[in-house]
Amino acid sequence: MATAALVATCDFNAEDFRLRHAAGAFDFIMAVDGGYAHLQAAGCVPDVVLGDFDSLGYVPADEAVIRHPVKKDKSDLELAFDYVKAEGFEAVVVYGSLGGRLDHTVATLQMCSRFAEEGMDVLLVAPSFAVKILVGPAAYRLPTLREGTVSVFSAVDESRGVTELGMEYPLDDAVLTNRTTWGLSNELTGSEASVSVKEGTLYVFHPVR
Repeated sequence: MATAALVATCDFNAEDFRLRHAAGAFDFIMAVDGGYAHLQAAGCVPDVVLGDFDSLGYVPADEAVIRHPVKKDKSDLELAFDYVKAEGFEAVVVYGSLGGRLDHTVATLQMCSRFAEEGMDVLLVAPSFAVKILVGPAAYRLPTLREGTVSVFSAVDESRGVTELGMEYPLDDAVLTNRTTWGLSNELTGSEASVSVKEGTLYVFHPVR
């Protein structure tokens, strides 16, 4: 599965990026506006830099740059998703997109859900947690950790057949809606754990290793 890394402006999990990059997990790396500074600090040269550059404050001179106007109908990150989808990438790992303004975070999760529902494998990585967009029917294996909080929410009106295994509080073939806190704060116990859904779209919040 061809995988693109998108590095945006918010808090950057440099360690996770370095480990995945060193393992050859990324076929393509794009800096999204201020994410260029994160990659510079990490000593990584992106394949493409995209943005309106209001966050970075300047346009990189020596890189492959795709510049967009500040006044537009899509965020820089959504334009980055458009680009990697058009280039045929099937999976995307997003850094620097969670945190900062809450409205940006909500917009990012909603937008990423659309791309996941269109067939892309989407994982968002923050400094202390990650969010997997899981579109049914599908299952997702969580990191095997002795402890850590896992929260699962429906991104649509109803997600059916939601099952959580290997955690403190099992869930079997449940229906989750986007109008409840049910799904908040399950706990990893060191066992192999997973989340699955038969129908619908889930946000699966979990610790990073």
